[in-house]
Amino acid sequence: MNNNRMRKYTVQDFSRDFPDDAACLEWLRGHLYPDGIFCKVCQKITKHHRVKSRPSYSCDWCGHHVHPTAGTVFEKSTTPLRLWFHAVFLIASTRCGVSAKQIERETGVTYKTAWRMFNKIRELLDEPIDSLSGEVEIDETYIGGKRRDGKTGRPGIGSNKTPVVGMVERAGRVVAVKTANVSRTTIMPVITSHVLPRTNVYTDEYRSYDSLKYEGYAHRRIHHASKVYVAGTVHTNTIEGFWSLVKRGINGVYHAVSQKYLQSYLNEYAFRYNHRNDEMPMFKTMLARVSRGD
Repeated sequence: MNNNRMRKYTVQDFSRDFPDDAACLEWLRGHLYPDGIFCKVCQKITKHHRVKSRPSYSCDWCGHHVHPTAGTVFEKSTTPLRLWFHAVFLIASTRCGVSAKQIERETGVTYKTAWRMFNKIRELLDEPIDSLSGEVEIDETYIGGKRRDGKTGRPGIGSNKTPVVGMVERAGRVVAVKTANVSRTTIMPVITSHVLPRTNVYTDEYRSYDSLKYEGYAHRRIHHASKVYVAGTVHTNTIEGFWSLVKRGINGVYHAVSQKYLQSYLNEYAFRYNHRNDEMPMFKTMLARVSRGD
């Protein structure tokens, strides 16, 4: 069977698996306590039963309550649990994501609530990666409004665009980091903190990459200024493809992203890219991270 079909998770699947808040809470209990709930009072795993008057479970022996939503993005939220799950489903259902406005329309919550849910869920997609290796392509790009001078190429001082540095393993993972600028002193620490030494690194001819060889990398370059884009195995097409995905998504779905929130959007696109070949549907992959909330 085609893997894409195996990983597909439809709205019918969602409605079947999570018809109400009780089903969502039961899933959360199973996810957080796969071996059973450990009772802090009894100091052992005990049988628990659902408390009908609140989203909690009570120990059959001592009556101590356990709240599965504690420590998750759902904690202290008055929004029904199924609407949270629905929001995760909406965010996971497309390659480019959805806006808070769409979450508002489809769940019926206020825009303020949708915006909070949107940001809380996206925080879960921050996945630190510090071990890229093998063959890694590195490139920088700029995200934001149009250049004030109307020209193309790298913006100069005073630009309203935000620089971003990306690193991607061929057929592997990607990391995208918002930076203050793309000077050598700024981007080299970013690269060395995410890419392992002795990695085969491919970049364009930008001078900020000149010192890569002194950092222990096997560095090869493609000269875009000479209209050369592929020379055997030397190219940056993979990372440029990721940039295209990010920019199409931001322009098409979000239209504009502030510098304050840009990194969280980059994390979202990187998470989708890094889990594109998971056996589990993207919805289940995202949902499994809910316990990482504050």
